[in-house]
Amino acid sequence: MIKKDALFLLIKSLSKSEKRQFKLYAGRLGVNAEKNFMALFMVLDRLDEFDESIILKRTNIKKQQLSNAKAHLYKQILISLRLNPAHQSTKVQIREQLDFASILYYKGLHKQSLKVLEKAKHLAMNNFENNLAFEIVELEKVIESQYITRSLQSRADDLTRQSEDLSNKTLILSELSNLSLQLYGLLLKKGYVRNDEDYQNIKEFFHSKIPDYQLDQLGFKEKLYLNKAYLWYNFIIQEFVSCYKYSQRWVDLFTANPQMKKTNPVFYLKGINYLLESLFLIKHSVKFEEVLNNFKVEYKDKKSFTNENTKSLATLTYYQNKLNLYFLKGEFTEGTKFVPKVLQKLKYIEQTFDEHHIMVFYYKIASMYFGAQDNDLCIFYLGKIINNRDLKMREDLLCFSRILNLVAHYEAGYDQNLDALIKSTYKFLIKMDDMHIVQKKIMTFLRKLGSIYPHEIKAAFKELYDELKVFENHPYEKRSFMYLDILSWLESKIQGIPVESIIKNKLNK
Repeated sequence: MIKKDALFLLIKSLSKSEKRQFKLYAGRLGVNAEKNFMALFMVLDRLDEFDESIILKRTNIKKQQLSNAKAHLYKQILISLRLNPAHQSTKVQIREQLDFASILYYKGLHKQSLKVLEKAKHLAMNNFENNLAFEIVELEKVIESQYITRSLQSRADDLTRQSEDLSNKTLILSELSNLSLQLYGLLLKKGYVRNDEDYQNIKEFFHSKIPDYQLDQLGFKEKLYLNKAYLWYNFIIQEFVSCYKYSQRWVDLFTANPQMKKTNPVFYLKGINYLLESLFLIKHSVKFEEVLNNFKVEYKDKKSFTNENTKSLATLTYYQNKLNLYFLKGEFTEGTKFVPKVLQKLKYIEQTFDEHHIMVFYYKIASMYFGAQDNDLCIFYLGKIINNRDLKMREDLLCFSRILNLVAHYEAGYDQNLDALIKSTYKFLIKMDDMHIVQKKIMTFLRKLGSIYPHEIKAAFKELYDELKVFENHPYEKRSFMYLDILSWLESKIQGIPVESIIKNKLNK
């Protein structure tokens, strides 16, 4: 595993052109070429893994100097990247103009400063950057209040009105962004509501935090965060049709404002991802495939996502949902052929994303192999999740990783380990406080499997199926079937046919 040293990761993220530009930037004065930070850069660029001993051996840097040399190099690389035209986003351009205006103001060139600010404000408002626009207006107010510029007779009234309007929008935006972040945090930590008490708590929390607003007065960013907040809320309460509605509105905002795809590509990619996830949860395979195919065109277009962050996020979005498409169609065997491509891409993006995202991939891969009746590989990838002691991910995913692991061990015929696995899984679920009716029934069934005679096994599967079927659309129990399609598995055991045949038949119907 590559040591996650911040400087090393930054250097490894640089493209060839960015490395070339940095060398030109660092060598703009001849003496810099021999500086310690340049020697450090050359060594780290050639290493496959971070190794402090090699750095000390191949440079003149002493051990006590290394920390300062690394910090200096890190700063110089960031300055070089800041000068790269490829990183000149709209936000960066606005901030640059704001810096220029401040310099002109401090030099006493007030009219020139106001002229630059006016252009920057126009750019900010056209791109819905209200926070920056507010900052610009506040500087305009400072200049106008201290110096008699006589630029416009109604200047004071105009600036006051703009400041109040931007202040109100900024306040609503702040409240909506705070709410959406809090809801997202709750979703990651707790997952979905588990009972009426959970539902009432999240409902009261949401309605107490949502600010008063008039939809027609909201700008792009406010509408974006409004849809995000409603999306997370509906995810938590398991209203997946509403999730589809708000994720579609999220994407529609970008369709109506196509220039925002370039200025806010991450938000656009997130919107596409949650739209696909919502369609996956409501099993709308036709619409899902249509959205995924449209996104594939953008993903393959090299002009759409130009920096490492958006490239990685686009890769994650496409490959994760490509896996989901195989699940929707019940094409598990075909899906396993796609897994090597996914694993190859994971190596590319694993340094960009946290472990939670990577483990979600492993769970999907494990489920794919389970559906294709390759239980050994299913157990292997579940082991990557179960054996990760430092993992911080949704509790529901951790729980179902263990339940699927139990079922896979049974299917693989590893009966000698089953009792110990059942005990450890049961303890884990109790510790997580995540024992639902569906989970309890599965655990009880697996526990008594060893005492069921072979000629009674089909009847036992049928009994469990009938018990679980009534919870398929239960408001709080249905989530169990999203992570593990236990009903289709039971049907396959009862009918004696592969589980992917069961799901394909359901899709055809």
